[in-house]
Amino acid sequence: MSEVVIIEKDLSYLIMQAAFEVHNELGPGFPEDIYEEAMNRELTRRGINLERQKEIMVYFKNEPLGKFIMDNIINGRIILEYKAVSEIARIHEQQALSYLKATRLALAIVINFGAERVQSSRVVNTKGKAKLPPRFPRPRNTPSKLK
Repeated sequence: MSEVVIIEKDLSYLIMQAAFEVHNELGPGFPEDIYEEAMNRELTRRGINLERQKEIMVYFKNEPLGKFIMDNIINGRIILEYKAVSEIARIHEQQALSYLKATRLALAIVINFGAERVQSSRVVNTKGKAKLPPRFPRPRNTPSKLK
């Protein structure tokens, strides 16, 4: 049986601690830029190095195509992409996947502050092949049978 290796486990844990702190303090309902600024402050307080609004050049067949801006890069190793939506959609993970391909980094974490509870999704890029996380069916809300 092979052991599951979690990329950037310790740093990811610190990031998610900060996300829970921000969500506990602010709750859902604010625009994305408010959560991003709160995360910037909380991560800095925790001694985590971050690059804000990092501009990245995209290439097509080795020619510059255009630029895009990522929310944060943490310690030069993890892309953070913030959302303030009802739930993380596949397109948000696909966006993170594109960022991984463009930067050749190994991990992106999509963090959503718009739901009742913090949501996160890890998108991993190993050996140049980025992978979206698997989707599992959501449990249905079924009323319990009371007697």
